[in-house]
Amino acid sequence: MAKAVWNETVLAESDKVERVGKDIYFPPDSINRQYFKKSDLHTTCPWKGLASYYDIIVNGKKNTNAAWYYPEPKKAASNITNYVAFWKGVKIEQQK
Repeated sequence: MAKAVWNETVLAESDKVERVGKDIYFPPDSINRQYFKKSDLHTTCPWKGLASYYDIIVNGKKNTNAAWYYPEPKKAASNITNYVAFWKGVKIEQQK
């Protein structure tokens, strides 16, 4: 089981995460959507494709572009379509 936590709030929790390098991607149905707002930021990964970002807003605090996902990844990364990964102080807790 993996859990993404920021500002003492659980953003996502799942036992069906995907690992890509050092990043852990959470299934789209495992995120608590009330904390996510689509961002205008997009970046490109050479092998995964075009990433889109979310701002995370919890208890009036905003963590800009703190989560990303690939809505239409390249074939090599199709297993993470719409899965969400985190950075910028979001803590990933893992239980065995």
